[in-house]
Amino acid sequence: MINKVTVDVISHYLAEQSLPEDLRFVFSYHVTIKNEGEHAAQLLSRHWIITDGNEKVQEVKGPGVIGKTPWLQPGESFQYSSGAILNTMVGTMQGSYQMISEDGAEFIADIQPFALAVPNQVH
Repeated sequence: MINKVTVDVISHYLAEQSLPEDLRFVFSYHVTIKNEGEHAAQLLSRHWIITDGNEKVQEVKGPGVIGKTPWLQPGESFQYSSGAILNTMVGTMQGSYQMISEDGAEFIADIQPFALAVPNQVH
């Protein structure tokens, strides 16, 4: 595979920013995007699907990530952190990045589902 970008995500519950009595649960997530392909590639846009514990779905689409559209050379990584707010103690996020390689070929880098969960809660 010539174009291959992998995405790893680690999420954390932010108790200090959450207000459980108001059904406000705040999570951060740290993303590592790695170009494991043979050509440089640029991240053009993002598409997130956020699902809370009540199956309510939010979609977030837009250019870049945190205001950036990074170019990644083969073997390079880009990291960033962001956040999400849910009305439930648990949920999931998944999505994709629209990428373009240096030869102009567009491709998708999938973001596998990951949990957003208050620690020690059963869902």
